[in-house]
Amino acid sequence: MWQPVLMIDGFILCILGLSMLFPAALDMYDNKTDWSPFFSAALMTLFIGLMFFLSNKNKINKLTLRQGYLITFCCWVSVAIFSSLPFILSGALPDVTAAFFESVSGVTATGATVIVDIESLPRSVLLWRSMLNGLGGIGVVIFAVAMLPFLGIGGMQMFERESSDTTDKLMPKFIDVAKWIIGVYLSLVALCALSLYFCGMGRFDALNHALSAVATAGFSTKNASIAYFNSASIEMVLTLFMILGALPMTFYIILFKKHEMDPLRIGQIKYFLRSVFVFSILLAFYLILVNKMHFLTALRLSLFNVVAIMTTTGLSSADYLDWGVWTAVFFSLLSLHGGCIGSTTGSIKVMRWQILKSYFHKFLLSSIEPNRVVPVKIGEVPISDKAVTSVFVFVMSFLASIGAVALVLNLLGYDFGTSIAAAVAAITNTGPGAAQAISASGNYAFFSSAAKYILCFAMLLGRLEIMTVLVIFTKSFWKS
Repeated sequence: MWQPVLMIDGFILCILGLSMLFPAALDMYDNKTDWSPFFSAALMTLFIGLMFFLSNKNKINKLTLRQGYLITFCCWVSVAIFSSLPFILSGALPDVTAAFFESVSGVTATGATVIVDIESLPRSVLLWRSMLNGLGGIGVVIFAVAMLPFLGIGGMQMFERESSDTTDKLMPKFIDVAKWIIGVYLSLVALCALSLYFCGMGRFDALNHALSAVATAGFSTKNASIAYFNSASIEMVLTLFMILGALPMTFYIILFKKHEMDPLRIGQIKYFLRSVFVFSILLAFYLILVNKMHFLTALRLSLFNVVAIMTTTGLSSADYLDWGVWTAVFFSLLSLHGGCIGSTTGSIKVMRWQILKSYFHKFLLSSIEPNRVVPVKIGEVPISDKAVTSVFVFVMSFLASIGAVALVLNLLGYDFGTSIAAAVAAITNTGPGAAQAISASGNYAFFSSAAKYILCFAMLLGRLEIMTVLVIFTKSFWKS
């Protein structure tokens, strides 16, 4: 059972180790030295990765469901562990717990941080944080497209035709999908970085924020995040690319290869864009009426921050808690929205809300006309009962997980508001939370080591779609 798991895990670690060479080169250039802690981290990661890969190298003809779950969980955990090495060896973070928290936050594209003064960090460390966002973003999409339909989690059976299957064509199909996703992803990052540069952002900052925006992750090179730049053009560019990152990556591929629109994806995209428009206008009117803002200022602030939270990016152009108690509740609920299935975003995601809405509509009509047959549909696409059940189980598990994490944090001594806000921010992979201590102007440094590990587990739980993690901890999973 473990051979393909360790082989793929080793291959991923080799990629991670090679990626450490980029910040290593920057570190050597900045410090005028011939060695860097990033090189040490890269060598350790490559050694373990090659050991796993070469000792288990063999043709993978098919995967079992158990292997699919293990590959997903083990790859994310091992990447999080080894990506913390540069933080530890460079001395950028005070202890192993803080380093692990920062790396988990990076690879899960959460964007929560324990660093109090981000601007004091070397450029190599800032680049590594952003690269973790970028690597996590690519991993999220490949996981969503290639693994989730195979595992059948949260209604993803509907996309099974695109996923890897258990036939002899598993690896060629997976590699082909991965190549296209990486190509689209890197093109979006390059376009975003160039656009930010032409809007006046420095080259280094432009690259870092492009990686964060397209990955819908949220790490910034500035303590005040995007508010530091105070530029409407920069905010508009980032808003556009956060939205593009929240659309299914396969949408771009199908559009490019087949020049046609998939009804299921178009339904998601329309629903998502309508939601962005409605929530942005709603918040803008609130800011105008309650905070007496000018219309254009209110619209600029509302659009950027609504998109940042809806897409679970977590970048900020202002601290929304300064706008009143209502906005804390508004943004907490907004973080449960998420982007489209197959995008880099976290949280529950659009398609699942569409299915719940359609089922609720069916239930209301059936209550009035019991004999009427009302199908659950997204647009004109019918949804199977199995997919509907899967979505209900996922959403209930998602909300129950938030409650469980909040309860544990509360038991560790944190107040109710902070516990709930941290649980929501971690499991939805949003980053900043709706509590003053962990808001856009705060951070997670004050949490104890135990609380940080709980939040790390929560971030992984949310990023791996809940059931992928929980199923591994059941007795049935380990029965032969």
